[in-house]
Amino acid sequence: MTDSTGPLADLRVVEMGQLIAGPFCGQLMGDMGAEVIKLEPPGVGDPMRQWGRGQPVWWEVIARNKKSASVNLRAAEGQALARRLIASADILIENFRPGTLEGWNLAPESLMADNPRLIVVRMSGYGQTGPYAERTSFGLIGEAMGGWRHIVGEPDRPPSRMGVSIGDSLAATYGALGALSALHERQRTGLGQIVDSALYEAVLQVMEALIPEYTIAGLTRERSGAFLPGIAPSNVYHCADGDYLIGANQDGIFRRLCQAMGRPELADDPRYATHAARGENQAELDGLIDAWTRTRTIADVEELLIAHGVPAGRIYRAPEMLEDPHFAAREAIVTLPHPRWGEVAMQNVFPKLSRTPGAVRSIAPQTVGQDNGEVWGGVLGLSDGEIAALTAKGVL
Repeated sequence: MTDSTGPLADLRVVEMGQLIAGPFCGQLMGDMGAEVIKLEPPGVGDPMRQWGRGQPVWWEVIARNKKSASVNLRAAEGQALARRLIASADILIENFRPGTLEGWNLAPESLMADNPRLIVVRMSGYGQTGPYAERTSFGLIGEAMGGWRHIVGEPDRPPSRMGVSIGDSLAATYGALGALSALHERQRTGLGQIVDSALYEAVLQVMEALIPEYTIAGLTRERSGAFLPGIAPSNVYHCADGDYLIGANQDGIFRRLCQAMGRPELADDPRYATHAARGENQAELDGLIDAWTRTRTIADVEELLIAHGVPAGRIYRAPEMLEDPHFAAREAIVTLPHPRWGEVAMQNVFPKLSRTPGAVRSIAPQTVGQDNGEVWGGVLGLSDGEIAALTAKGVL
């Protein structure tokens, strides 16, 4: 691993999670410069090493900028080593079922007694408290409970899902936000604390006005497909050679869209002149726009809308991202040398900081425990012989 850069370069993070939520939280912190030490079960490692379509390349993204140290947390000697390592850390990340750490003699309160400055980020399906806390959960369950699944998809079909694990990623992002908030507070008090990030609450947090719409107006949001009810025009429209997304629901922008369409009179039509009116006549308005786009190519429509200042865009897949000049200019995708594939491309660090930007400093650990010498030897001072003996016993 190259020398750490970025705003979190002076922090040590121990990641004890697996699959998505915990590792993505660790990725976010590693991207911003933190030293992230990932603890993996000896031999098998994180299941994410095997996940992916075509090739198991998801690991390359979620484990970048990390060191891999193997340790058997079910063994007393492994628990003792983990405790010593965590005593040197600023942040501990875990996304096990509530009670797991306690069962391993690694209860956060005990760890914080050894290291009062420690911040413990705990991610789980239902949170650390409440009647559902000990239930097993995955991201999709949190998406359902938090309200996401019910409103995604076509109205005449069962609830659908987003094509990525959004519940896990949201819980991880809020976990990272909580950790940074706790770090700021630690500057005043010198004390760490526990960050409790529940999957279902992370999803609930981005559900906009879903709750007050029901409690105040008696409205229950339902599936609406490609558009949001009452927000018009804002939909995917058919062009002669594919689909194109247009968002022109603000009054001034809608007027510019009408000019681009050669239909300036629509902006003054009582059916479409205001936000509320467009919402009430959404289907009819979408039909008018779709009839216009169908007579033109995507390039023609795009040229017109850019010229008139109307928010619109193509619907990208990976090939379009890799070919787009804006992605290239902002270095949104980074390509790294790789021992197995020659090179691997992936999304770059985000957000961008002007003075102390993060970076992808190293590829994901290629073998479980590849950094045992640096972690158990360099941090804890174990000799090569001690590491070898513990490895032979199945502790490392």
